[in-house]
Amino acid sequence: MSHTGIDVFAKVRGHERAEILRAARDADMLPYFRVVESPAAPVMEMEGAERIMLGSNNYLGLTGDPRVIAGAREALETYGTGLTGSRLLNGTTPLHLELEREIAAWMGTEDAIVYTTGHQANLGALGTLLGPEDTVIVDSADHASILDGCLLSKAKLRPFRHNKLDKLEKALSRAAGDPGGVLIVVDGVFSMEGDVAPLPDIADLASRYGARLMVDEAHGAGVLGARGAGASELLGVEDRVDLRMGTFSKSLASCGGFIAGSAEVIDFLRIQSRPFLFTASAVPAAVGAALAALRIIRSDEGPQLMARVLDNARHWRDGLLALGLRVVESEDGITTPIVPVLVEDDWKAGLLWKALWDAGIFVNVAIHPAVPPGGALLRTSVMATHDTGTLDDALGRVGAVKAAFEAEHGPLPSPV
Repeated sequence: MSHTGIDVFAKVRGHERAEILRAARDADMLPYFRVVESPAAPVMEMEGAERIMLGSNNYLGLTGDPRVIAGAREALETYGTGLTGSRLLNGTTPLHLELEREIAAWMGTEDAIVYTTGHQANLGALGTLLGPEDTVIVDSADHASILDGCLLSKAKLRPFRHNKLDKLEKALSRAAGDPGGVLIVVDGVFSMEGDVAPLPDIADLASRYGARLMVDEAHGAGVLGARGAGASELLGVEDRVDLRMGTFSKSLASCGGFIAGSAEVIDFLRIQSRPFLFTASAVPAAVGAALAALRIIRSDEGPQLMARVLDNARHWRDGLLALGLRVVESEDGITTPIVPVLVEDDWKAGLLWKALWDAGIFVNVAIHPAVPPGGALLRTSVMATHDTGTLDDALGRVGAVKAAFEAEHGPLPSPV
């Protein structure tokens, strides 16, 4: 026991969600930590049954591409299973340097730095570039890793309501009296809602108030824009965004992350960013896979894959709407591979997830606090490698589940 008589582990017992977690486990309704037993694909083996995968970030379906697997295998055979050291010391290979050069060329920036995970990329950039005297303004729906980086930096945090430009301007106005610099950080594509930040207007406000702008392109890179460089490219603001972050665990079919920007900022991160300096370098296979996937995206094949995933998203969204489900749509009408279905009630969302699971469909569930109270949703997402037959099969199953579910539990939210 500590000198205060308080056990630091006491908080793990009887926390507010313990009973809910226990009840969900007992009813086999827990939608998290389900076991995958086959490679990531449109139809997968999960816990002994085939399930249509509509809850993956494998947007271009490249995890199964022979060229990406060959890239991983060649890196494995050349450099072994691990590098057993940080990038600073013995963990930099020619693959890392090639990947950083090609990411910078893809993003249209002077330089790029590769981190072992996407979470560390946000943590490493924000925790290093911001200090206690600075102000960081974030969208309330930003990635958790952005918030973690802001907290690490000890900068003054000013959140604004999701995609509300008047709230952003109010935060900028208030920040004018703060002592340090100001950085706005927004997701390009928001991970749960699937909508896109109004980047031209945000860039205008950043310019007007003298703030820097960083865009997290984790869910936009490899999907949006002619080059697949993300929401910043699609919306024509690449030259007005100071820093861009991305991950390898979505379209790039691997694991890791990057920050792209000016050479002076990237060089500063290389020598100052603790999550970069004091983390083991990514395993060679992950770097080799990401590099191979990036080269496919940057080839003539890339735009075809991106068109296919967005066509699939439109087909899936239209099918869900035709079934009478309320789909959360982007106000600007931009299609992304993320198609959220609003359920509103947390327990209903869990019950509906379980009914779909039993029908052979896997989706993601977002409940409070991942979404606002009363905003529970099923987050569905598609891949370029889904064929129309598989999506139509899934829609048929969803329709049957919806009819049975509403007969027992009452109506689900309908299209507005």
